[in-house]
Amino acid sequence: MHDLVILIASCAVLGSIVGFLAGLLGIGGGLIIVPVLSVLLVKFEVASAEHVLVIAIATSLASILFTSTSSALAHHKNNNVPWEIAPWVMGGVGLGALISGFAASYIPEQLLRGVFATSVVFIATRMVLSTRKVEQSNHAMPSGPIIGAFSAIMGGLSGLIGIGGGALIVPLLNHFSVDIKKAIGCAAACGIVIALFGSVGYVSAGWQVTDLAHGFAGFVYLPALLGIVITSWFMAPIGAKATHYLPVATIKKAFAVLLVIIALQMVFS
Repeated sequence: MHDLVILIASCAVLGSIVGFLAGLLGIGGGLIIVPVLSVLLVKFEVASAEHVLVIAIATSLASILFTSTSSALAHHKNNNVPWEIAPWVMGGVGLGALISGFAASYIPEQLLRGVFATSVVFIATRMVLSTRKVEQSNHAMPSGPIIGAFSAIMGGLSGLIGIGGGALIVPLLNHFSVDIKKAIGCAAACGIVIALFGSVGYVSAGWQVTDLAHGFAGFVYLPALLGIVITSWFMAPIGAKATHYLPVATIKKAFAVLLVIIALQMVFS
């Protein structure tokens, strides 16, 4: 019981850091939650090395279901969700996330680490480039089914690494000439869909592997989810306000370097 309290408290600290950085930098919490939670779950002997990464990814994805809701509602209120294309994008990412949730437990653990690390390096690189002025793309938006297919790939990858998908969906939509604010708003709405459908996949796939009596709902570890959500929900608005006082561009570059270090550590550990 004592170890469980310490674990939940550790996840609450993790959630506060993740929430603040999400508000400050606009990054998905899964990039930090997955590697840190993997270490915590092994340290407290909650999960074996065989399943720890899948459990960390599933729990990260479930936490996004809570933390992305307020962001999506705010963007909708400000008319930043392009509903003329959002249904196709949301349908695509939902399908991709659902499939990845079922498939993740069958992927070799080392391969899953490689996919996560490669994705993190890509996202870190984009974070650095996003601090520079980039010209608006003039590529025409493809038909609904085509953008839905592209979105399914983005949703599948997001579900596979436990993130809300903004770091992948925003550049995709921006490439097709969607205004950056509209792209971010659409990605925020997609975060809910990815988290919901991805979590359904992870819960269903893990139901025969884990035990609810030990705190699991499929591959989602509920005590860790509780600790992360109770603090990240409140810290995200504080991080958003801090953008007016802190050097965000410099912090983004430093954070990108940290992400690359984490990615390399996951591959070679």
